[in-house]
Amino acid sequence: MAKNKVYAFLGPHCAGKSTMVSQLMSMGIHYIPSLTTRVFEEKFAAKRRLFRTISKEDYAAEKLIINNTYQGSAYGFRKDDVLDSYKQHKVSIMIMMDTGGIKNLMKFINQDLVTIFLMINDEAFVERLLRLGCSNEEINYYMEQAENNKEFDKWKAADYVVKNTASPRTALEQILAIMGLVTLVPQADFDKLTK
Repeated sequence: MAKNKVYAFLGPHCAGKSTMVSQLMSMGIHYIPSLTTRVFEEKFAAKRRLFRTISKEDYAAEKLIINNTYQGSAYGFRKDDVLDSYKQHKVSIMIMMDTGGIKNLMKFINQDLVTIFLMINDEAFVERLLRLGCSNEEINYYMEQAENNKEFDKWKAADYVVKNTASPRTALEQILAIMGLVTLVPQADFDKLTK
């Protein structure tokens, strides 16, 4: 019998974690939300439905399985949210802001945790920030933060790396393959599709 799996997405700012998770959620895949103290600016409004913003006081009172700080804001996962999702859903997904929480998660779900790092290059990083309407100052800030935190090097801690510099569809197809959520087409059907 197949075990339940939790797929954790990692990657630098603007690597496409929110985009990929939103696509997977639209397919009906269960999402484990992260708590945060960050209040998202309007240009990052799409992230509001993926992260639950709470006050610092409420955040400090939570029983968290992971607790990280990223760009001055706290991010974490409730222990009960993770364990309940793991028990109740064959496949769950989550966004991790840092690789530091991997060891904590493995204490609870061990080999059933799969980490996927979304890799982008500098060009894609800047292009996506420009599309969001970031100023040169903001772009420099995010680039500096990524370099200081070695965000582009954290792929080494992941089980899989998906290069997300082309179309989002290409990255999504690779992710679905990693998750085992694709089915091979019988050769006869494939031949019909390609003629």
